Amino acid sequence: MTEQTPRSILVTGGARGIGAAIVAEFLARGDKVASASTSGRAPEGALGIACDVADAASVDAAFATAEQAHGPVEVVVANAGITKDTLVLRMSEADFDAVVDVNLKGAFNVAKRASKGMLRLRRGRLIFIGSVVGLYGSPGQVNYAATKSGLVGIARSLTRELGGRGITANVVAPGFIETDMTAVLGEDTVAGYKAAIPSGRLGLPQEVASAVAFLASPEAAYISGAVLPVDGGLGMGH
Repeated sequence: MTEQTPRSILVTGGARGIGAAIVAEFLARGDKVASASTSGRAPEGALGIACDVADAASVDAAFATAEQAHGPVEVVVANAGITKDTLVLRMSEADFDAVVDVNLKGAFNVAKRASKGMLRLRRGRLIFIGSVVGLYGSPGQVNYAATKSGLVGIARSLTRELGGRGITANVVAPGFIETDMTAVLGEDTVAGYKAAIPSGRLGLPQEVASAVAFLASPEAAYISGAVLPVDGGLGMGH
């Protein structure tokens, strides 16, 4: 790895799960990390900021706090997301809208605010946490899958808009990962997931974090508009 000076990094949804692993990975690499979440909690060593990504004013305030503490934000990881799963005939407009507001509009709010500072710096990394279901599909997740596939369109459009200014935009698409959400699933359900995954196991949050860190590294400077799957082969070809 190329040595580099500590960077100012902001991760949304960084209080737990994959987000917390991403925060920890950047901290371990010596970066200055702000974790923006609804709770405002953060892993030890990170700056915790309360933020509602669906609210542009809240996002602006979170960036201002991070910038004051750590300087201009150079790497942003849009990880915050929610699920409200149910079959389409049972899915309410409220459940659809809530997921779109956080997962898709929230990512837009974060990318728009981040882009302002990155354009001034003439460099930056925008990394969106998608999902294997964004292109693979999943029953009961019409709302969630729509938002995650939408992130691909956002990243690729931003690549064309901002690529000439030294800014990259990519998507990391995790598959089934060992988190608090999967820990409550029954053994038969988990066994079914594992049977569908060529690697035969669930992924680890740290494996997603490593992929994110790579896309933020100097070695990935010429990678933009890409979807990097971390799914054990589940979604290959999609």
